[in-house]
Amino acid sequence: MTDIYYVEDDETIARTVKEYLECRGYRVSVFPRVDAAKRALNAARPALVLADWNMPDGNGEAFCRWIRASWEELPVIFLTVRGDSRDIVSGFSNGADDYVVKPFELEVLLSRIRAVLRRTGDVSKSCLSCGAVSLDREKCLVFCGSHEVNVTPLEYRLLLSLLQNRGKTVTREKLLREIWDDNGNYVNDNTLTVTVKRLREKLPQSACIKTVRSFGYRMEEKSD
Repeated sequence: MTDIYYVEDDETIARTVKEYLECRGYRVSVFPRVDAAKRALNAARPALVLADWNMPDGNGEAFCRWIRASWEELPVIFLTVRGDSRDIVSGFSNGADDYVVKPFELEVLLSRIRAVLRRTGDVSKSCLSCGAVSLDREKCLVFCGSHEVNVTPLEYRLLLSLLQNRGKTVTREKLLREIWDDNGNYVNDNTLTVTVKRLREKLPQSACIKTVRSFGYRMEEKSD
């Protein structure tokens, strides 16, 4: 299912749009404030962000700049009243993909969403994340926030496996089999311990990798 994050402080509009899109196969998460949307984006990426241009705690241009600083390819569509449509043009210089002027027909909004997703694809499928740590499967890159982290191929495959099973404990045996044995390499159990240690040293958000004693590892967000 395609995930959409919708930033909208008007409950009536948000509910109407959410119900309409979910009846057409999308999963919509509504955020009444920009700061709530930012926290959600730091935890996981949707396929598209739909946002009102004017919010109680921020405006579209600043929000778009914030998104582009970390996720260049994440598509953004703004909803704006007619008087703001001139201002929103500046948002395109910061990476916005489209905008729809209020009041709008739901069919028009759906058409714009489909058009943007056809151009960009579902970026959420290629990007896995936990907290500030993210992995781009298409480019084989790892990031902490907006900063790229240099990892070895083994460290990359280890992180990929943990992120694919985010929130679940992955056994040491499974990791050894997936990362080493499938490539015909024989290693002892300590190799995994060393690789995890080195990966943690490279990630400032290393607390995301939790050790489950005598069993394996689990990728989860920090609680603090």
